[in-house]
Amino acid sequence: MSVRCVMAAPRLQGATPTPGAPSSYLRARRDPATPPPACPPLTTTSSTSSSSSSSPLCHPPCITNPPSLGGRRPLPPPAPPRAPPPPPPRPSAPAQPLLRQPGGIVPARLPLRAPGRLPAPQLGLLLRAAPSRVSHEQFRAALQLVVNPGDPREYLDNFLKIGEGSTGIVCIATERHTGKQVAVKKMDLRKQQRRELLFNEVVIMRDYHHDNVVDMYNSYLVGDELWVVMEFLEGGALTDIVTHTRMNEEQIATVCLSVLRALSYLHNQGVIHRDIKSDSILLTSDGRIKLSDFGFCAQVSKEVPKRKSLVGTPYWMAPEVISRLPYGTEVDIWSLGIMVIEMVDGEPPYFNEPPLQAMRRIRDNLPPRLKESHKVSSVLRAFLDLMLVREPSQRATAQELLLHPFLKLSGPPSCIVPLMRHYRHR
Repeated sequence: MSVRCVMAAPRLQGATPTPGAPSSYLRARRDPATPPPACPPLTTTSSTSSSSSSSPLCHPPCITNPPSLGGRRPLPPPAPPRAPPPPPPRPSAPAQPLLRQPGGIVPARLPLRAPGRLPAPQLGLLLRAAPSRVSHEQFRAALQLVVNPGDPREYLDNFLKIGEGSTGIVCIATERHTGKQVAVKKMDLRKQQRRELLFNEVVIMRDYHHDNVVDMYNSYLVGDELWVVMEFLEGGALTDIVTHTRMNEEQIATVCLSVLRALSYLHNQGVIHRDIKSDSILLTSDGRIKLSDFGFCAQVSKEVPKRKSLVGTPYWMAPEVISRLPYGTEVDIWSLGIMVIEMVDGEPPYFNEPPLQAMRRIRDNLPPRLKESHKVSSVLRAFLDLMLVREPSQRATAQELLLHPFLKLSGPPSCIVPLMRHYRHR
């Protein structure tokens, strides 16, 4: 039986398979954008779309646009004593984690409470943190506020490593008292190039629950590693199916229906996934479909309605992300459209080109089309056309797409099972 976990391990580099481990765990085909040591700009000129602009592209895979870090706020002068003798000095307060705010790096004034639950405004602060100048100890103290207390090794046994990437490993383990298998993502805090994204793994997956979203059970700090214990899905990733088999329209509609239900729920909560692709779609052994990999997600709100970071995987990125324009939940709809092409053609557009060249084409060209569009139904083409629209405001929402006639072709989860059997027996 082939198995699959939720570890977002690198695809193009840095992944080292464990002998005998299923390749589906290692995400070897495509790598989410992660920052290299240097990222020299390369400027190209947009020629096709009014929404694109002449803007620098960074050699992917990369995450750019880290928030700039200002200086510390000056401390106010102490008030003069009213009368001699001066009062004794106050005991020094314990050190607090330093987090990013508009005025610079300042102590995060977080209340003392049980780890694992913080009020929404402070969670937003943590998600927007840019702790690149914060020491390892300070960052670890901040992360300690949102994880569970204790050591997972007290109730988990039989750890089996099934994948390894540049920032950590993924294991399956067994709950000692129930015999239930779980997935455990172990991420080394010292190897994370954007440490603030670790908060996404903990906070977003912990607080949002849906039938089509992978369940996160608990998270822990174990030494200098963040351990995330989550649902284990034996069916593997959609990538295995689109790479080795061909899907019919009933199966494509079934996948789209489940993903759109998850996106509709997340978008209503102000969450942008920012890395929709076949690798982020996991399956149970009976064909149920769940969205995973929340390491690149972002929260939007009335106070912060848009994002601008260049985050994601190049071939699935929306034009406005590449152009560094403010964007919202619409970027997930574009990426889902690319994933539909992936399900029909077996790979995303421009996949035979280097990532930087593909990003130029996505930014400057008309929306991509199916290689053999005449072989699919008109209702599927119409469904796809609503997602691959260059102007974000003209793109259909997840809620609107859930009403599209194409999704009436969807079947039960069991219609996906033959696809899993096919690629396992190749």
